[in-house]
Amino acid sequence: MSVDIEFLKTIPYFQGLGLAELEAIKRFVFEKSFDANEFIVEEGDPGEALYFVVSGVVKAFKTSAEGKEQILRLIRPGESFNDVPVFDGEPNVASAAAMGPVVLYGIRKSDVGIILRDHPQVAANVVKVLAGRVRHFTSLVEDLSFRNVLGRVAKLLLEYAENGTGLERPHLTQQDMAAMIGTAREMVGRSLKALEEKGAIRIDRHRIVLTDKKALRETAGELL
Repeated sequence: MSVDIEFLKTIPYFQGLGLAELEAIKRFVFEKSFDANEFIVEEGDPGEALYFVVSGVVKAFKTSAEGKEQILRLIRPGESFNDVPVFDGEPNVASAAAMGPVVLYGIRKSDVGIILRDHPQVAANVVKVLAGRVRHFTSLVEDLSFRNVLGRVAKLLLEYAENGTGLERPHLTQQDMAAMIGTAREMVGRSLKALEEKGAIRIDRHRIVLTDKKALRETAGELL
């Protein structure tokens, strides 16, 4: 399938580039598809390519020796992953798997170097992207360190409701939520029940309906 130039324009790495530059970069881009729950990269393996999500959602996560999963972030269309090993030459720092059917664009590590050399604007964009990633992980550390579980659940519900639709917002199980906020599934269940009693949410079968975003924001702001 032909690489979509219009989609390349939406990727933060390539913002500000002209059509001629995008056409030059396009020849380095390949497409791959993955099914739900299929691994794309695994922690500890060599970082062979930089990936961009075209459709669907990818989860980046780490797994403890005991098998406990910590989801680091959900990666949606236009966003990149596997950047770090491609740039520093070290093994993958985390695993990534498809949360549903996923289509990706990829650029091999050797070709990323060529693009950075020939297109200085891309290098400037990379700095901004990685700076944004640092902000994200700083926020994650803050949540895990200073925000109580109820606050973390409320914050997750608010953020999840505001990001994506359809395949870009896959169904999250209570186990997924627990893996995203660093707690046990049972604690998520108790928190959802507490939020429902507050009137902040309504649980309709397997759907969570946000009924009072103001109450959720207040709860999300509560620290330990």
